[in-house]
Amino acid sequence: MKACAFDYAKPRDVGEALKLLGQGGKAAAGTQSLGPMLNLRVVQAGLLVDLRGIEELKSVAETRDAVTLGACITHAQIEDRSVPDPSRGLMPGVAANISYRAVRNRGTLGGSLAHADPAADWPSALMVLGAVALIAGPSGRRELPLDKFITGLFETALAPDELLVALRIPRLSARGRAGYWKFCRKAGEFAQAIGAALDDPERGVSRAVIGATGGAPHLFSDARKLFKEKSHLEAADAAGLGGDPYNRQLHAVALRRAIERLAA
Repeated sequence: MKACAFDYAKPRDVGEALKLLGQGGKAAAGTQSLGPMLNLRVVQAGLLVDLRGIEELKSVAETRDAVTLGACITHAQIEDRSVPDPSRGLMPGVAANISYRAVRNRGTLGGSLAHADPAADWPSALMVLGAVALIAGPSGRRELPLDKFITGLFETALAPDELLVALRIPRLSARGRAGYWKFCRKAGEFAQAIGAALDDPERGVSRAVIGATGGAPHLFSDARKLFKEKSHLEAADAAGLGGDPYNRQLHAVALRRAIERLAA
Protein backbone atom coordinates (compact mmCIF):
# COMPACT_ATOMS: atom_id res chain seq x y z
CA MET A 1 0.00 0.00 0.00
CA LYS A 2 1.02 3.58 -0.50
CA ALA A 3 -0.08 6.72 1.29
CA CYS A 4 -2.91 8.84 -0.02
CA ALA A 5 -1.89 12.05 -1.78
CA PHE A 6 -1.04 14.88 0.63
CA ASP A 7 0.43 18.37 0.60
CA TYR A 8 3.79 18.99 2.24
CA ALA A 9 5.11 21.95 4.24
CA LYS A 10 8.38 22.53 6.07
CA PRO A 11 7.94 25.41 8.56
CA ARG A 12 10.92 27.43 9.78
CA ASP A 13 9.77 27.96 13.36
CA VAL A 14 7.22 26.85 15.94
CA GLY A 15 4.83 29.71 15.17
CA GLU A 16 4.64 28.78 11.49
CA ALA A 17 4.17 25.12 12.41
CA LEU A 18 1.27 25.96 14.72
CA LYS A 19 -0.49 27.88 11.94
CA LEU A 20 -0.20 24.86 9.66
CA LEU A 21 -1.44 22.49 12.36
CA GLY A 22 -4.39 24.82 12.88
CA GLN A 23 -5.23 24.36 9.22
CA GLY A 24 -5.51 20.59 9.71
CA GLY A 25 -1.86 19.66 9.19
CA LYS A 26 -0.32 16.51 10.64
CA ALA A 27 3.01 16.89 12.45
CA ALA A 28 5.86 14.70 11.22
CA ALA A 29 9.45 14.38 12.44
CA GLY A 30 11.27 11.04 12.25
CA THR A 31 8.15 9.35 10.76
CA GLN A 32 9.20 5.95 12.09
CA SER A 33 5.64 5.38 13.32
CA LEU A 34 3.73 7.81 11.13
CA GLY A 35 5.33 6.63 7.87
CA PRO A 36 4.06 3.03 8.06
CA MET A 37 0.67 4.27 9.24
CA LEU A 38 0.42 6.56 6.21
CA ASN A 39 1.44 3.75 3.87
CA LEU A 40 -1.14 1.42 5.38
CA ARG A 41 -3.71 4.27 5.22
CA VAL A 42 -4.41 3.91 8.91
CA VAL A 43 -3.73 7.67 8.92
CA GLN A 44 -4.71 9.89 5.99
CA ALA A 45 -3.19 13.35 6.12
CA GLY A 46 -4.19 16.17 3.79
CA LEU A 47 -1.14 18.19 4.85
CA LEU A 48 2.10 16.83 6.30
CA VAL A 49 4.02 19.35 8.43
CA ASP A 50 7.72 18.44 8.49
CA LEU A 51 9.19 19.65 11.81
CA ARG A 52 12.81 18.74 11.13
CA GLY A 53 13.84 22.24 10.04
CA ILE A 54 12.82 23.91 13.31
CA GLU A 55 15.95 24.59 15.35
CA GLU A 56 14.06 25.05 18.62
CA LEU A 57 12.89 21.43 18.45
CA LYS A 58 16.51 20.26 18.20
CA SER A 59 17.85 22.45 20.99
CA VAL A 60 19.31 21.41 24.34
CA ALA A 61 19.37 23.47 27.54
CA GLU A 62 20.84 22.70 30.95
CA THR A 63 20.33 24.06 34.44
CA ARG A 64 21.58 22.83 37.78
CA ASP A 65 18.39 20.85 38.34
CA ALA A 66 17.27 19.69 34.90
CA VAL A 67 18.06 19.08 31.24
CA THR A 68 15.64 20.21 28.54
CA LEU A 69 15.74 18.23 25.29
CA GLY A 70 13.98 19.41 22.14
CA ALA A 71 11.27 17.13 20.81
CA CYS A 72 13.27 16.34 17.66
CA ILE A 73 16.28 14.96 19.54
CA THR A 74 16.75 11.43 18.17
CA HIS A 75 17.07 8.15 20.02
CA ALA A 76 20.57 7.78 18.53
CA GLN A 77 21.71 11.12 19.96
CA ILE A 78 20.65 9.95 23.42
CA GLU A 79 22.22 6.52 22.91
CA ASP A 80 25.51 8.09 21.81
CA ARG A 81 25.46 10.58 24.71
CA SER A 82 25.83 13.46 22.29
CA VAL A 83 23.25 15.30 24.42
CA PRO A 84 23.44 15.70 28.22
CA ASP A 85 22.13 12.79 30.28
CA PRO A 86 20.25 13.80 33.46
CA SER A 87 19.44 10.16 34.31
CA ARG A 88 22.86 8.77 35.24
CA GLY A 89 22.82 6.26 32.40
CA LEU A 90 19.17 5.20 32.26
CA MET A 91 18.23 7.15 29.14
CA PRO A 92 21.21 6.03 26.99
CA GLY A 93 20.53 2.44 28.03
CA VAL A 94 16.86 2.71 27.10
CA ALA A 95 17.68 4.38 23.78
CA ALA A 96 20.19 1.69 22.83
CA ASN A 97 17.48 -0.98 23.03
CA ILE A 98 14.83 0.77 20.95
CA SER A 99 14.23 -1.14 17.72
CA TYR A 100 17.27 -1.02 15.39
CA ARG A 101 19.96 1.59 14.73
CA ALA A 102 18.38 2.71 11.45
CA VAL A 103 15.18 3.49 13.36
CA ARG A 104 17.09 5.16 16.20
CA ASN A 105 18.89 7.43 13.72
CA ARG A 106 15.57 9.00 12.67
CA GLY A 107 13.08 8.33 15.45
CA THR A 108 12.60 11.24 17.85
CA LEU A 109 11.90 11.64 21.54
CA GLY A 110 8.89 13.88 20.95
CA GLY A 111 7.50 11.71 18.19
CA SER A 112 7.50 8.65 20.44
CA LEU A 113 5.70 10.51 23.23
CA ALA A 114 3.15 12.20 20.95
CA HIS A 115 2.38 8.83 19.34
CA ALA A 116 1.85 7.35 22.84
CA ASP A 117 2.18 3.69 21.92
CA PRO A 118 1.82 1.93 25.29
CA ALA A 119 4.52 -0.59 24.33
CA ALA A 120 7.08 2.12 23.50
CA ASP A 121 9.97 2.82 25.87
CA TRP A 122 10.01 6.58 26.36
CA PRO A 123 6.54 6.99 27.91
CA SER A 124 7.49 4.71 30.83
CA ALA A 125 11.14 5.73 31.13
CA LEU A 126 10.48 9.47 31.13
CA MET A 127 7.47 9.13 33.39
CA VAL A 128 9.55 7.46 36.09
CA LEU A 129 12.16 10.23 35.72
CA GLY A 130 9.49 12.86 36.35
CA ALA A 131 9.76 14.51 32.93
CA VAL A 132 7.58 17.48 32.04
CA ALA A 133 6.19 18.08 28.54
CA LEU A 134 6.59 21.63 27.20
CA ILE A 135 3.73 22.38 24.82
CA ALA A 136 3.12 25.27 22.42
CA GLY A 137 -0.31 26.21 21.05
CA PRO A 138 -2.23 29.13 19.61
CA SER A 139 -3.04 30.37 23.13
CA GLY A 140 0.56 30.27 24.32
CA ARG A 141 2.71 27.72 26.09
CA ARG A 142 1.93 25.31 28.87
CA GLU A 143 3.58 22.50 30.81
CA LEU A 144 2.29 19.07 31.79
CA PRO A 145 3.93 16.29 33.81
CA LEU A 146 4.19 13.21 31.66
CA ASP A 147 1.63 11.24 33.66
CA LYS A 148 -0.90 13.93 32.70
CA PHE A 149 0.36 14.26 29.12
CA ILE A 150 -0.20 10.60 28.16
CA THR A 151 -3.86 9.87 28.73
CA GLY A 152 -4.46 6.45 27.16
CA LEU A 153 -3.90 4.12 24.23
CA PHE A 154 -2.35 6.32 21.50
CA GLU A 155 -3.88 9.30 23.30
CA THR A 156 -2.29 12.43 24.74
CA ALA A 157 -3.42 15.77 26.12
CA LEU A 158 -2.21 17.53 22.95
CA ALA A 159 -4.89 19.41 21.06
CA PRO A 160 -4.81 19.05 17.23
CA ASP A 161 -3.34 22.55 16.91
CA GLU A 162 -0.71 22.10 19.64
CA LEU A 163 2.89 20.95 19.38
CA LEU A 164 5.16 19.14 21.83
CA VAL A 165 8.23 21.38 21.84
CA ALA A 166 10.54 19.81 24.43
CA LEU A 167 10.90 17.63 27.52
CA ARG A 168 12.34 18.93 30.78
CA ILE A 169 13.92 16.07 32.71
CA PRO A 170 15.04 16.49 36.35
CA ARG A 171 18.62 15.51 37.14
CA LEU A 172 19.20 12.58 39.44
CA SER A 173 21.32 13.52 42.43
CA ALA A 174 24.63 11.85 43.23
CA ARG A 175 22.81 9.18 45.25
CA GLY A 176 19.93 8.81 42.82
CA ARG A 177 19.45 5.51 41.04
CA ALA A 178 17.08 4.39 38.29
CA GLY A 179 16.32 0.96 36.86
CA TYR A 180 14.50 -0.21 33.74
CA TRP A 181 13.51 -3.61 32.37
CA LYS A 182 11.41 -4.77 29.45
CA PHE A 183 10.36 -8.10 28.00
CA CYS A 184 10.25 -8.49 24.20
CA ARG A 185 9.56 -11.56 22.11
CA LYS A 186 12.74 -10.78 20.18
CA ALA A 187 15.27 -7.95 20.04
CA GLY A 188 13.95 -4.82 18.35
CA GLU A 189 10.26 -5.48 18.95
CA PHE A 190 7.91 -3.44 21.07
CA ALA A 191 7.72 -4.54 24.69
CA GLN A 192 5.25 -7.02 26.16
CA ALA A 193 5.94 -5.70 29.65
CA ILE A 194 7.91 -2.77 31.07
CA GLY A 195 9.06 -1.98 34.58
CA ALA A 196 10.82 1.21 35.67
CA ALA A 197 11.93 2.42 39.09
CA LEU A 198 13.66 5.46 40.57
CA ASP A 199 14.96 6.15 44.06
CA ASP A 200 16.58 9.50 44.78
CA PRO A 201 16.81 10.03 48.56
CA GLU A 202 18.51 13.42 48.27
CA ARG A 203 15.44 14.77 46.43
CA GLY A 204 12.96 12.69 48.42
CA VAL A 205 11.69 10.98 45.27
CA SER A 206 10.75 7.30 44.89
CA ARG A 207 8.72 6.30 41.83
CA ALA A 208 7.84 3.18 39.90
CA VAL A 209 6.07 2.64 36.58
CA ILE A 210 4.46 -0.37 34.96
CA GLY A 211 4.31 0.09 31.19
CA ALA A 212 3.09 -1.78 28.11
CA THR A 213 -0.27 -2.12 29.85
CA GLY A 214 -2.53 -1.55 26.84
CA GLY A 215 -3.11 2.04 27.94
CA ALA A 216 -1.17 4.80 29.64
CA PRO A 217 1.72 3.63 31.84
CA HIS A 218 0.72 3.21 35.48
CA LEU A 219 2.69 5.50 37.80
CA PHE A 220 3.34 4.82 41.48
CA SER A 221 4.25 8.33 42.59
CA ASP A 222 5.44 7.13 46.01
CA ALA A 223 7.04 3.71 45.65
CA ARG A 224 8.85 3.48 49.00
CA LYS A 225 6.45 0.87 50.35
CA LEU A 226 6.65 -1.06 47.09
CA PHE A 227 10.46 -1.12 47.25
CA LYS A 228 10.43 -2.45 50.83
CA GLU A 229 7.60 -4.97 50.66
CA LYS A 230 8.31 -6.20 47.12
CA SER A 231 4.57 -6.53 46.42
CA HIS A 232 5.05 -6.74 42.67
CA LEU A 233 2.00 -8.85 41.91
CA GLU A 234 -0.19 -6.43 43.85
CA ALA A 235 1.37 -3.60 41.85
CA ALA A 236 0.40 -5.39 38.63
CA ASP A 237 -3.15 -5.67 39.97
CA ALA A 238 -3.18 -1.94 40.70
CA ALA A 239 -2.16 -1.34 37.08
CA GLY A 240 -5.23 -3.26 35.91
CA LEU A 241 -3.38 -6.41 34.85
CA GLY A 242 -5.03 -8.93 37.15
CA GLY A 243 -7.28 -10.49 34.52
CA ASP A 244 -4.61 -12.56 32.76
CA PRO A 245 -2.30 -14.57 35.07
CA TYR A 246 0.55 -14.70 32.53
CA ASN A 247 0.38 -10.99 31.74
CA ARG A 248 0.15 -10.17 35.44
CA GLN A 249 3.22 -12.26 36.24
CA LEU A 250 5.21 -10.86 33.30
CA HIS A 251 4.64 -7.26 34.37
CA ALA A 252 5.33 -8.08 38.02
CA VAL A 253 8.68 -9.61 37.09
CA ALA A 254 9.56 -6.66 34.85
CA LEU A 255 8.91 -4.32 37.77
CA ARG A 256 10.87 -6.50 40.19
CA ARG A 257 13.89 -6.58 37.88
CA ALA A 258 13.76 -2.81 37.39
CA ILE A 259 13.78 -2.36 41.18
CA GLU A 260 16.67 -4.82 41.52
CA ARG A 261 18.67 -2.66 39.13
CA LEU A 262 18.49 0.21 41.61
CA ALA A 263 21.03 -1.64 43.70
CA ALA A 264 23.22 -2.68 40.75
